Amino acid sequence: RRRRCRLTTRQRLALGQGARRFHVAAALNAKAKVSMSRFEPNSYINYDMLRSNIDIVRKRLNRPLTLSEKIVYGHLDDPAGQEIVRGRTYLRLRPDRVAMQDATAQMAMLQFISSGLPKVAVPSTIHCDHLIEAQIGGAQDLQRAKEVNHEVYNFLASAGAKYGVGFWKPGSGIIHQIILENYAYPGVMLIGTDSHTPNGGGLGCICIGVGGADAVDVMAGIPWELKCPNVIGVKLTGTLSGWTSPKDVILKVAGILTVKGGTGAIVEYHGPGVDSISCTGMATICNMGAEIGATTSVFPFNHRMKTYLEKTGRGEIAALANENQDLLVPDSGCHYDQIIEINLSELKPHINGPFTPDLAHPVSDIGSVAEKNGWPLDVKVGLIGSCTNSSYEDMGRAASLAKQALDKGLKCKAQFTVTPGSEQIRATIERDGYAKLLRDVGGVVLANACGPCIGQWDRRDVKKGEKNTIVTSFNRNFTARNDANPATHAFVTSPEIVTALAIAGTLKFNPETDFLTAPNGEKFKLVPPTGDELPARDFDPGQDTYQHPPPDGSGLKVDVNPQSNRLQLLEPFDRWSGNDLEDLRVLIKVKGKCTTDHISAAGPWLKFRGHLDNISNNLLIGAVNIENDAVNKIRNLLTGEFGGVPDVARHYKHNVSWVVVGDENYGEGSSREHAALEPRHLGGRAIIVKSFARIHETNLKKQGLLPLTFSNPADYDKIRPDDKISIVGLKSFAPGKPLKAVIKHSDGSSETIELNHTFNETQIEWFQAGSALNRMKALQK
Repeated sequence: RRRRCRLTTRQRLALGQGARRFHVAAALNAKAKVSMSRFEPNSYINYDMLRSNIDIVRKRLNRPLTLSEKIVYGHLDDPAGQEIVRGRTYLRLRPDRVAMQDATAQMAMLQFISSGLPKVAVPSTIHCDHLIEAQIGGAQDLQRAKEVNHEVYNFLASAGAKYGVGFWKPGSGIIHQIILENYAYPGVMLIGTDSHTPNGGGLGCICIGVGGADAVDVMAGIPWELKCPNVIGVKLTGTLSGWTSPKDVILKVAGILTVKGGTGAIVEYHGPGVDSISCTGMATICNMGAEIGATTSVFPFNHRMKTYLEKTGRGEIAALANENQDLLVPDSGCHYDQIIEINLSELKPHINGPFTPDLAHPVSDIGSVAEKNGWPLDVKVGLIGSCTNSSYEDMGRAASLAKQALDKGLKCKAQFTVTPGSEQIRATIERDGYAKLLRDVGGVVLANACGPCIGQWDRRDVKKGEKNTIVTSFNRNFTARNDANPATHAFVTSPEIVTALAIAGTLKFNPETDFLTAPNGEKFKLVPPTGDELPARDFDPGQDTYQHPPPDGSGLKVDVNPQSNRLQLLEPFDRWSGNDLEDLRVLIKVKGKCTTDHISAAGPWLKFRGHLDNISNNLLIGAVNIENDAVNKIRNLLTGEFGGVPDVARHYKHNVSWVVVGDENYGEGSSREHAALEPRHLGGRAIIVKSFARIHETNLKKQGLLPLTFSNPADYDKIRPDDKISIVGLKSFAPGKPLKAVIKHSDGSSETIELNHTFNETQIEWFQAGSALNRMKALQK
């Protein structure tokens, strides 16, 4: 129990060569400010502090703890004094490490540079996975990305070297797969600037998606705040078999909880069915938990995790986790706020969509449902891979179906793409023949990157506006997300179902019951897919793609060209004036779903993620204006003319301040903080909605905006697009005390409504200072 895990000889060699493939996270010490020196060969994992903190909290609460509570409360900054009430109090936490993908890392590192600090206080890494566009194939697309994004990659690499942040080069793989292979271990707490960071829960971690400003706090050594989460228990019984896969578990849960049913909660899987799921399968389930609004998801430590750690070169960590298993499983008799039970033996393959990831259908029903709703039946493209489903097991099961089709002389009727999750996965499936089978059946192996999953797809087989169907093993399928075509009907499902539907070419095909026809006329059924959980031989690490920061980067320089259209140093936002916000214009009253994709689109806009002024030209261009049911067409109330949302916002910026009015679960989806930075940059002061998604609400607070909710959701209907709104009560702004909005209508009448907020005292200081970063800098003086 007290033994410390030191790096293996293999890990020391990796360190000496700079490959860093077997990083071990720094100590699980809730109070330690861990420096990057902890990465050197004397690094160790220390469960002692985790155990100590858990013991303190358990005695205080005098009750059994869930696994989520053990890991979260085990990372409290003050376990003896912290007030702990699920769903109410804010916890001050000390995460072990930070991970950033390249699109969000740009703004995070720009903010860290603005902080004036010399070096990150916790182990941190940057992962280049978002800026590689799928166009031709892996090698060509990667080379093109390196050329097009050279300025950004150079900035991230040099900033990482100067401030002590590890840098995973383009081609290394998707951030979440790299974390699972190298950094995750049972009991760690990690935050990442991507909403699918919860992927690490498949290895018994608490991994939480955050905005870049939260990452800056942790990198600065400041305790990170999180509202004490509720815990939803999902009890699994039975055993997965046949066509049913781990993906079907989360597809089913999404159908039960919907896109906001997990908000403010950690989803904790438990029960005897857990042992029938591989470690990477558990990661798949946790990854897509982001789509139900969950803070994160987690599985208890078991032999599947132990085997995965051993196979990825972390046998000593596996042994130490095994010795401390009591810390890494829920206590008997612990309490869940809600319990869902799923019998894996009865679970059927599912497919969710279109246009939302919680519209769940059994695969056996999707053909008839599609016909009834007028959805296109022909599958134009099948896409497997992504951070959700790109494991060795996933690729093996898809390849087993490809081999069956090839043996009968069949190839895919639909286009078919394959996205390996990491360089290690790519190299291993090439070595073991899976990649060849997937190519032979008609697939194109893309770069080790996010690609079409986030809209980085130069799709040319259909015209924009043309109705069509695609099926993917991705996690998210909002309107126009994958290919910028709002008429694309995107469905998410498992890699094996994607492969089967790509071979058949239609949604009407049910692989459990239906037959395919070989070129010779023979009818045959696909045998349920099979695939090894892990390679029989060791993983092939492939090319070395990691850059470790030097011991001292203080003498290094980070260049940002003032004429650049990709990067821009940040100017601080203005402080609160000390007065109520009077006569704010309504920029747009949003109708219906408004995700972060609607607020700050990805795809071609990713190239501006490091330039706040340029990327602000996509502000809310996907949101539906309730006044005319149009997108990116709003009335400029100062001129009377209609224009694009960013154009009107820029005009207002120099004349009046403004608010956005929105509907339920505003800001669901990605963790991108640009959706909060842009409205602040263009003169926004408040966002008033029926309810918020967790990450977006925090991001708005961090940038000095007021995220407010209607005390009575029906008050949404009282606001008209041409109203003026005054937010009053700010001089006595306090936690738990509602604010008021005075709505002045154009006909001269007015009415007052109540607005709720979730600000605590620290967050109110952010608002008063103009942003969390302004407050941090003020405290340094």
